[in-house]
Amino acid sequence: MKALVLAGGFGTRLRPLSCTRPKLLIPVANQPVIDWTLRDLSTHGVDTVILAVNYMAEAFVRYLGPTKFNMGILYSREERPLGTGGPIRRAEGFLKDGDPFLVLNGDVISSIDYHRLLEFHRENGGLATIALHEVPDPSRFGAVELDSRDRVRRFVEKPKPGEEPSNLVNAGIYVFDPKVIEYIPEGRSVSTELEVFPRLAEEGQLYGFEFRDLWIDIGMPEDYLKANALLLGRENGTKFGQDVVLDSSTEVLAPSVIGNNVKIGGKSLIGPNCTIADNVEIGNGCRIENSIIFPGTIIGDFTSVKGAIIGENVMLERWVKIEEE
Repeated sequence: MKALVLAGGFGTRLRPLSCTRPKLLIPVANQPVIDWTLRDLSTHGVDTVILAVNYMAEAFVRYLGPTKFNMGILYSREERPLGTGGPIRRAEGFLKDGDPFLVLNGDVISSIDYHRLLEFHRENGGLATIALHEVPDPSRFGAVELDSRDRVRRFVEKPKPGEEPSNLVNAGIYVFDPKVIEYIPEGRSVSTELEVFPRLAEEGQLYGFEFRDLWIDIGMPEDYLKANALLLGRENGTKFGQDVVLDSSTEVLAPSVIGNNVKIGGKSLIGPNCTIADNVEIGNGCRIENSIIFPGTIIGDFTSVKGAIIGENVMLERWVKIEEE
């Protein structure tokens, strides 16, 4: 089974974090986003992943190489951004062998059962199946209306409040028959959501698979923090890397993860829901809660950080207070 992961985005909403690395290499619970996705695909029988890359493509090649988690990794490079549909057309040579394939938005983390999704797709016999997840506010996503047979009647991208057909939204996870590639124009940027899905829905070839497992889009800073907390909760407890120096009077509350070569001074309180990356130094009497601290950061004595993302090699002086948002 093959999966195409869309990894070419600029990560605009996560700037400045995404100015120095692609969004999918940003850490969640001290592991890059792409690792969470690839590990899940591997456990569900995917043997080949095609990574559609554009922005900082070489960073992916250096990090992943030709194989990871016992899967072959191929790279489909875009000379310019091709939207959500163009990368599928560009990777046609890897995908047109006759079997259904998965397509995933790379900035989505979920615990969906890919086996059940594929079985649903085969049972219904449509050309495409969208994984759907219920959310309180569908205005940021593509909302759908299903009929009694789970066929998509309508697909409305980013509906205005009050105009959404339902609270079921496009989860950014799809199964496509290779024939879907013919619906995507060549040589230009294509929006699958605006140009391909409505046409498939009109022809009765688009189905929706609702799932209730973990799902989160990490596109916004607040979603990134939420994803970090959710995945720390799944990992259970507190994990420490190598060469951690922790004063005996300091407490680390679960769930949290502490990277390698981290030093934490006395009478500090870390956690819950904290990710501390490698080579971080935290002083005495600090309070860090529900936060992500990138590598190389130095935090001075008696500093408080709550609900924040602190980038690489940052220095916070003594008695600094950073609150949520």
